[in-house]
Amino acid sequence: MKHQTLDQLHTVADVHAEATDLVATRSQRLERWAKLLEKNPDRRLEALTGTEYKSPEIREKMRYNDSPLTVAFEDPIFRAQGLRDDTYGEARRFFELTDWQLHEIVCHCHVGATIRARWAASRVRAAMSERFGFFAWLRGTFMH
Repeated sequence: MKHQTLDQLHTVADVHAEATDLVATRSQRLERWAKLLEKNPDRRLEALTGTEYKSPEIREKMRYNDSPLTVAFEDPIFRAQGLRDDTYGEARRFFELTDWQLHEIVCHCHVGATIRARWAASRVRAAMSERFGFFAWLRGTFMH
């Protein structure tokens, strides 16, 4: 292994020294995901189809190009923290969500075929609440 200075690494890699501190807790990761979604609030994202009807094996591997999960995976800090891909199963693991919580965020039965990024952000914030559901989502939508 060749020793390189931080300046040398910056020329070949996107280095984020703050990554280890920035998203240390579940709440911090979810809040960052919501903020990433809000950076382009009108971006149309693909919703996943029928997550509640798929077998656990299929559901783990589900992914769509340009979904709310893709927005999280595009973030170099999340990748540095261990987000391996933009699949349903990996998002559930990384963000410490239950199947029901992630279903509420990304499934088409709640949002239609596409979802605006700002709506996805409000659903992510609602998942931060222990009382996740319609009223938590509604509160998150109008409070942020």
